[in-house]
Amino acid sequence: MGFFDRKKKIKDGLEKTRTGFFAGIVNTLTRSQIDDDLYNDLEEQLILADVGPDCAIRLVDELRDQVQENHLKTGEEALKALREIIRREMSPTDDMDITGKPAVILVIGVNGVGKTTTIAKLAYLYKDLEKRVMLAAGDTFRAAASEQLELWADRAGVPIVKAGEGADPAAVIFDAVQSAAARGYDMVIADTAGRLHNKKGLMEELSKITRSVKKASPEASLEVLLVLDAITGQNAINQAQEFCRAAGATGVVLTKLDGTPKGGCIVGVREKLGLPIRFVGVGEKIDDLLFFSATDFSEALLPEVPSRANRQEEL
Repeated sequence: MGFFDRKKKIKDGLEKTRTGFFAGIVNTLTRSQIDDDLYNDLEEQLILADVGPDCAIRLVDELRDQVQENHLKTGEEALKALREIIRREMSPTDDMDITGKPAVILVIGVNGVGKTTTIAKLAYLYKDLEKRVMLAAGDTFRAAASEQLELWADRAGVPIVKAGEGADPAAVIFDAVQSAAARGYDMVIADTAGRLHNKKGLMEELSKITRSVKKASPEASLEVLLVLDAITGQNAINQAQEFCRAAGATGVVLTKLDGTPKGGCIVGVREKLGLPIRFVGVGEKIDDLLFFSATDFSEALLPEVPSRANRQEEL
């Protein structure tokens, strides 16, 4: 996917968010004086956009500091400053580790967040980057889970390792990693059962799975991606905190971003969890999973508007 195609997809995926709460934020910044009323209105609108109260307060405080330090005078300048603050906040401090032999991506999350389709989209994305990808059907608790993933594997054009219902998930993933290493595959993307965050036994199973990866191939690298549903917004953060503790999550995939006007939850997730957003889902097609770009995200969320002087000339 080309640079401009990716930018268009993220822009289209954030359409509901950009034309909803964040349109109000843009209007507040560009059509008001920079004063205490503006900061209060901005804080309220960020909370409505599902950024989260603590994060909203901190963003506004940082914007206030930027305005004072850089002697900003216009709303357009304040908008640009807020865009840069969000871009900086959302920028990952490191890249995913997919250098292992094989590189293993363990995908975790509760039922209904789009985990299985995310795995297929990841496989399609990396195959398009000329990686040899294998899937592992580690959700052995749900009767149709392996069959569903097998259908997606066929669509993505990648092989899959699976076992019968009730099999040990760690053993299935162990076999997949060992097979991938022996056959020279670059990557294993492993499914897990959708788990409620209060099920201690199932959460411990995730820890067992992560240990099985290194046993299967000492040279394997491991990324644990937590899939969250953007539509659930701030509620997703509580689930995420439990998963992070149990499975050592290293990054987040946010799905269904195109289906909510509260895409600001991404900012709250990034701050609360301290985890980078690695991918975002912006549609139902197999190529609608994108590498997350903080620059593309901030520009799509808070687009530039004509200056006040130019707007007056147009009138």
